[in-house]
Amino acid sequence: MPEEPARRMVEENKFPRGAVVRIFAYLVAGHLVAGFLYLLFEIAPK
Repeated sequence: MPEEPARRMVEENKFPRGAVVRIFAYLVAGHLVAGFLYLLFEIAPK
């Protein structure tokens, strides 16, 4: 039995959950690294 077209379209447009988690983790890690580098430059002797 063929699937309903609307349901198939929703499944095709759905972003994979693993990719969303990975992108979120990369964003958090990137901001942490950037914050650490900023902190190093702020506390460095002038």
